[in-house]
Formats: sequence, C-alpha cells, structure tokens
Amino acid sequence: MTVPASDTLTHVELIWFEKRIEQWIRFGRDVAEQILDRRRRILSFAPGSMFAYVRWAANDFGTVVSRIDILRAVMQGEAFSTVPYVRPGGEIYLRQSGWPKVERVLQAIDAVEQLGIDAADACPDHWRHVHNRLVAGEAPRPYSPDRHDAWLQRRRIDA
Repeated sequence: MTVPASDTLTHVELIWFEKRIEQWIRFGRDVAEQILDRRRRILSFAPGSMFAYVRWAANDFGTVVSRIDILRAVMQGEAFSTVPYVRPGGEIYLRQSGWPKVERVLQAIDAVEQLGIDAADACPDHWRHVHNRLVAGEAPRPYSPDRHDAWLQRRRIDA
C-alpha cells in the first residue's frame, strides 16, 4: 500500500479468510474505510487515536499466530514502531502474542467497557500496565472509574 507524503492518517489493512487469516480492530474510531475486495479492507485512524489490532492465523495443524497490539496513531514526523499491516506504524502501548495472553487482553478490554468506558478513551498507562503484568506472568489490576477520572483530569491539564 502506498501512502502519500501528505497523508497524516494511520492505515490498517484488515484481511479475513475464514479460519485461515483473520485480522480485525477490537476497538478504536476509524475515520475512513476503503474496501479493496470482499476479503480485504483498509481502516484509517486520525493522529492521536488509540486502537486495538488483532491478528490470528492458522494452518491445517492449528493456530500459528495469535497477536494483539494496542497502538496510538502517530502525528506526522513523530517517532513510531512498525507493525505488520499498519502504515506507517504507531506508538505501541501493549503487544501480546499467544492465545492465552491475547484472551486475557480481550478480557481486560471487556472489563473496561463494562464500566461504560470506551476502551479507546482509557488511560494509555493502563494498557502499558496490562502489557507489563502479563509479560511478568501476573494478573493486571482492573481499570477503575476513579483511575479514568484521574486520566481525564490529567488530559485537561496537559491540553
């Protein structure tokens, strides 16, 4: 995929071959969608927006890739990490692979949403915390309305 130099969006290519390659966005607010064909599309995210990107693939013997990344779409000229199928890349808040860890991240996302909070609006530090705890083999602390309020107040001060 070629991205014009003036393009400030982050583009994520999604592929869906049932039970072979399945890529989807778990949360995030896309600002544009381009359908390439019945199995592929590109979602675009505005700079500064957060999204969760899930990739899963299997062969005749079972799952070969199970991964989730929670990323922030970067501003033009900002440093970023590369992620397959994400152009140009993003700031990584969480990166987990292997179904047990991916499942725990999906449960953490569900827990945030059960509070009535859009996971894309949650504090980025929470996703870093979830990443670090899972890497250490520990259970992450749950997100709370108090923590979310503190994050919103901190964002207002920084703005």
